[in-house]
Amino acid sequence: MTCKVNADTTSGLQLESDTSGAIDFQSNGTTVASLDSSGNFSHNGIEVDMWRLTSNVTTDTDPLTNLERVDDTSFSKIGTGMSESSGIFTFPRTGVYEIKVMATMNPVNDSDNIVLKTLATTNNSSYSEIAFAIGSDASMTAFSQNFVNCTDTSNVKVKFLVNSINAGGNLTGDTNYNATCFSFIRLGDSQ
Repeated sequence: MTCKVNADTTSGLQLESDTSGAIDFQSNGTTVASLDSSGNFSHNGIEVDMWRLTSNVTTDTDPLTNLERVDDTSFSKIGTGMSESSGIFTFPRTGVYEIKVMATMNPVNDSDNIVLKTLATTNNSSYSEIAFAIGSDASMTAFSQNFVNCTDTSNVKVKFLVNSINAGGNLTGDTNYNATCFSFIRLGDSQ
């Protein structure tokens, strides 16, 4: 059923709340979005999460498993958040997700390259590289970014791996702050 609301051209569209001051938008009796009395808008489609590497990685590793959801007192995920098992990340719901990686790397020397790769699968089996961050300086921070169209949470997954670490180099991790971290933001519905 389609509901059309026509607004008076002199006042525009006006929605009035009950005594709570909130305006809820519902679908099939379930609130899917809300506007509170301060003008803050929220909806069930938002997912924001961040994970980090908890300790240094000194050898090639596929996938990275020493990971934790950021647990600083100032942090809070929005929505259900990503789930992780043995280094494989599962999306909480379908949608297009932006994945950003910040990697702190300490190669042995300027001719050494450390590569942190983001890989995705659409069949829960074979993975393809979709982004990489590369460090080739004595100490540096590298970034990567990509979008993943998750059409099926059972089959579309992501993982991270690091390679090209020579003896004495590392991909830096710490359980107390984000030295190497991964953010996941749901931008909209799957395509």
